[in-house]
Amino acid sequence: MLRALLLIVYIFMSSLYSSTISIAVAANVSYASAALIKEFNKNYPQTKVKITLGSSGKLTAQIKHGAPYQLFMSADMKYPYSLYYEKIAIAEPVIYTNGLLAYLSSKGKDFSLGMQLLKKNCIKKIAIANPKTAPYGKATLEAFKLSGVYENIKDKLVFAASASSVVSYAITVADIGIVPKSILLSERMIKFKKGVNWIDVDSSLYSPIHQGIVILQKGKNNKEVMNFYKFILSKKAKMIFERFGYISL
Repeated sequence: MLRALLLIVYIFMSSLYSSTISIAVAANVSYASAALIKEFNKNYPQTKVKITLGSSGKLTAQIKHGAPYQLFMSADMKYPYSLYYEKIAIAEPVIYTNGLLAYLSSKGKDFSLGMQLLKKNCIKKIAIANPKTAPYGKATLEAFKLSGVYENIKDKLVFAASASSVVSYAITVADIGIVPKSILLSERMIKFKKGVNWIDVDSSLYSPIHQGIVILQKGKNNKEVMNFYKFILSKKAKMIFERFGYISL
């Protein structure tokens, strides 16, 4: 009876001191986010982290229309800079990691052909993130054009709303997709083998995907928000990002 009473008191007191922070997160970080929050909560167990995933462009639009996010982790630097210039972010964005692209197919492909593989008749549909709202989609389009295959494959393209959505497209409605490498290193994707189902896109074909973080006005002077911001820029977070296929430049 006493133990049960103490437990109730503990839960009640914990609720008094716990708080929730709201973060808008680029979809490519979806699989790494759980590991990041778990590590963060080792030092800040009372802080609940609520994340909303989406394409960076759509999240930015939501923020500009008053969405209650306190922190924004974008897939590029352009969108957080636009928030900074409009004084919606309290400081200039900082790079927290750098992303990479990869080819993905549910069936084995001859990836030694590189981008030329996409021109093959056996490739009818190619899934990519929407380049208008998703930085990974923009980088993919850049790779197509620099490699000289765009004109040959543009009618094959199938656009997904966000970088993470490309994965489901690539293994269902499309023959191949260009996806964030980070997603392929998650436990959920373990059945897809490197060299058989996926391989890196030559990173010289697209500009570095610098991913930026900013504290928003709604997170100003919030200690918990600042704690999470500092954690994302820490060595521990860097190690988690690298485990999920990101790189540090």
